Amino acid sequence: MQLVLGLGIFVTTLAAILARPARLSEAQAALAGALAMLLTGIVPLDAAFRALLHEWNVYLFFLGLMTTTVLAEQAGVFALLARLAAVWAGGSSVRLYVALFAVGTVVTAVLSNDATALLLTPVVATLVLSLGLSPMPFLFATTFIADTASFSLPVSNPVNVLVLGERIDLPTFFRFLLVPALGGILVNLVVFLWWFRRALRQRYDPARVAALEKHVSPLARPMLVGLVLLALAEVGAAWWQLPLGPVACCGALGLALVAWRAGQLDPRRLARGISWSLFGFLTGMIVVVRGLEELGLTRRFGAWLLALGEGSFFRAVLVVTFGTAIGANLVNNVPMALIMRTALAQSAPSTFPLEPLRYAVLLGADLGPNVTTVGSLATVLWVFLLRRYGITVSLRQYIVLGLLVVPAVLTLGSLWIWLLH
Repeated sequence: MQLVLGLGIFVTTLAAILARPARLSEAQAALAGALAMLLTGIVPLDAAFRALLHEWNVYLFFLGLMTTTVLAEQAGVFALLARLAAVWAGGSSVRLYVALFAVGTVVTAVLSNDATALLLTPVVATLVLSLGLSPMPFLFATTFIADTASFSLPVSNPVNVLVLGERIDLPTFFRFLLVPALGGILVNLVVFLWWFRRALRQRYDPARVAALEKHVSPLARPMLVGLVLLALAEVGAAWWQLPLGPVACCGALGLALVAWRAGQLDPRRLARGISWSLFGFLTGMIVVVRGLEELGLTRRFGAWLLALGEGSFFRAVLVVTFGTAIGANLVNNVPMALIMRTALAQSAPSTFPLEPLRYAVLLGADLGPNVTTVGSLATVLWVFLLRRYGITVSLRQYIVLGLLVVPAVLTLGSLWIWLLH
């Protein structure tokens, strides 16, 4: 009976997160599911506490990452980068498209995919609309590159820290994912340049780029230098296998001090800019997935999934990669990453090395959500954000673009992981 009840709570929680009935937020839905797991006794209170305490590094990483992103946005770093890209492009839409792809890649690598999808998008929308260009190619670029480049560095996607834990082996991370990440970015760019080739024939007047100048503060350049230094510190921490959460928080504190010294730190505005509800969503999903673990469902799921790849490690890598990607597009990549992390830890056979399979999970959880608009929270919020500009995204077009890129890159990435295992 508890098995059916626990599965019902899980499915209902995910349905509420995706459908948001009665304007229920994702955090409220996840916390309601967690409360149900506790009240039914599926998850003992002490087990829930231990599960949450185990994720201390993830919580600190989220806090540092969001604080840094808000400080960068308030300083006009994103507007500065977009303006520089538009000046460099010199009136060519194609050159501007390539430049903004590069900006999106850098922002994702340093500040995570959420920063690109949520904070670079408004800047790009303002830029291309002020230049009189067709917005859709550029807006699709911001959300797709956010996920495509999100396994360039360990800090490029919070899911990376969620799956790999406190101590990330940077050489191993680069060994398995750097080539797939670079290949995915190139494939994404080439496919989109071809798909939007007609819209990108337009030209614009470079003199109109000044429209972004008002969004760039004198603090933008010092803040950009600070972001580069923080990125180097985080890469160094990953190299020495130190927890990234404290590093991210210390970096955010340093950038806040820079803003304070410049007289541009507004604590209330900073606090409002941080998405506190994300902590509620993460907390709820950790407890809900712990419920599945207590019921043995994650072990069964992992055993079933790996059984599909039995007899061939390449097949196992493909199953894990595509299984994670499909699950991410159906139920969102955060819960899917949590499920796969536990499933592999409990069910991976001794005949298969576990480490490559964990990177296969990352490949599927980071890139996989690019097929539907519900695959990641960043994409869901990106859709809502565009509605402020009166732009409606066609789900069909999103799926078509995703299928042009994602399956091929997932296959090539899986092949790379298999060859290097």
